[in-house]
Amino acid sequence: MKAIVLFGSPGSGKGTQAKLLTGCLGVPHISTGDMLRERVLQGAELAQTATAMQSGLLVSDELVNGIVEERLARPDAAEGFILDGYPRTLPQARHLRAWSEDRGVREVVIHLVVDYNIVIARLTGRRQCPRCGTLYNLVLKPPQRDNLCDLDGQTLTARNDDNEQAIEERLDTYERETSPVLEYYRTTPAAMLDVDGSQEPPERVSEQICLSLKNR
Repeated sequence: MKAIVLFGSPGSGKGTQAKLLTGCLGVPHISTGDMLRERVLQGAELAQTATAMQSGLLVSDELVNGIVEERLARPDAAEGFILDGYPRTLPQARHLRAWSEDRGVREVVIHLVVDYNIVIARLTGRRQCPRCGTLYNLVLKPPQRDNLCDLDGQTLTARNDDNEQAIEERLDTYERETSPVLEYYRTTPAAMLDVDGSQEPPERVSEQICLSLKNR
């Protein structure tokens, strides 16, 4: 059983790669951001959780750890899973490490390395279909019809945390809180894979990752 941990700054392509790797590896994609946004819409979490997300800030470790453990207990994650957006802090990384060791789960960390300017272009132009979740970018990967999903014709939307102020805060938070997690993983037995996510199309990047994982 493997825990695939996708690592990278906001806009590095973690969500896109997670969806592609799900098809390659046959294990579920688990996005903490999606789960938190869903809970906020359902009214399951406190108002400050929504405020923190819209401001680009991190949600409490206790809340996120609990949500992730609850999700990993489902039957579809029994053979492995892909984590997108978790862990984001050292306490979360240590929590996952202890959870994995208790269950004999091997962590594989995939670090998506993307140039800062490309990250900014991706985030400011990012749009998503509210029905099927397909991701687009107005500059890098525009829909065939203006602001409409190619698959179901739904009007595309921008995330609340993709405004300029929130983007700056998210990148600052990543450097301050999340980058040390990558350095922590380099001191553990977890397998590490650094991948250039700037130049090649997402499908090609996914193929390279799948090949490396299968070889390991």
